[in-house]
Amino acid sequence: MSTITLIRHGQANTTAQDEISYDRLSDLGSQQAAWLGDHIRGTGEHFERVLCGTLTRHIETARAMQAQTHAEIVQDNRLNEMEFFTLANLLREQQDIPLPASREEFVPYMPMLLGKWQSGDIAQAPESFQDFENRVGSIIAEISQGHGPALVVTSGGLIGMVMRHVLGLDIPAFARSSIAIMNTSVHRLHRIGDDLALTQFNAVPHLDHPDRQYAQTHL
Repeated sequence: MSTITLIRHGQANTTAQDEISYDRLSDLGSQQAAWLGDHIRGTGEHFERVLCGTLTRHIETARAMQAQTHAEIVQDNRLNEMEFFTLANLLREQQDIPLPASREEFVPYMPMLLGKWQSGDIAQAPESFQDFENRVGSIIAEISQGHGPALVVTSGGLIGMVMRHVLGLDIPAFARSSIAIMNTSVHRLHRIGDDLALTQFNAVPHLDHPDRQYAQTHL
């Protein structure tokens, strides 16, 4: 059976209000990724395929992990995140709904934004909700049909969409799962018959030591 290990990128620019500003790792994000790489090498786990999105934070995370192992990192823009800041700024401009200022404010905000996006209530969105859902389904299906274990570095919203596919989540549950996903967290899928099964969600074994718990970040 093929195994897919999904990794959310390390902490990015937490003060950003737009896509470009957000798309770089913080110093802590680079450290989180390096620690995860050390942990994976320590387990002796082998990946025949390593993939990441084309966003800077994806590439920087994969490189900080030294994730090449025995495989070259393959970049694929289908693994890129939904444009949260673009959607949020459009929502602010069109409906006077401000961006959340804290993680707590994300809890009601995310299902609201995702619901409006899904129903087409955000004009001029860079990508429709259905297109995002389709491209995520496409790349995950393609990876699952490949040979050997795959390591995939991507983003929280995309991992949340994978959970929606695998677990049949509605919009509120999709939003809650996405909000919960920590930086450099580990998620595993196994193919069982014709379906993918979730066998691990949001694990951060490389950050469990008391000296590293400060690095268990969501934003």
